[in-house]
Amino acid sequence: MTMKLHKTLALADVAWEPIAPEKILAGAPATKTWVTYEEPGGRLASGQWEATPGKWRIFYEEWEHVVMISGRCIIEGDDGTRIEAGPGDSFVIEPGFSGNWDVLEPMRKHWVIETR
Repeated sequence: MTMKLHKTLALADVAWEPIAPEKILAGAPATKTWVTYEEPGGRLASGQWEATPGKWRIFYEEWEHVVMISGRCIIEGDDGTRIEAGPGDSFVIEPGFSGNWDVLEPMRKHWVIETR
C-alpha cells in the first residue's frame, strides 16, 4: 500500500541563483528554490521560492499554483493579462504562458507545480 499523506521537508539553506542574463529586463534578480515534496512519478512537486527585485522573461511548460507569502510582484503576459500580487494572494499560471515576472520588493511564494 502506498502512502497518501506526506509531511513536506524542512527548508534548508540554499544558495542564491542569478537569473540567466539573456532573460533579464531590469535589475540583477536572483532566486532561491526549496523543493519540499516530489511525487515519485515526478509529475507533481511543491516548495517555496524567493526572489530579489528585478524583471525577467518567463515561459511556462507546466501548471503552477502560487500562494504569496511575502513581498510584491507583477506577472504580465505577452497577451496583456496582468496580476499584481502580495502576501496572501494566490494565482495559477498555465502551460504556454509567456511574459514577464517583475519582483517589486523581495518576495517569497509557496508553489505547487504539475508537469504533464
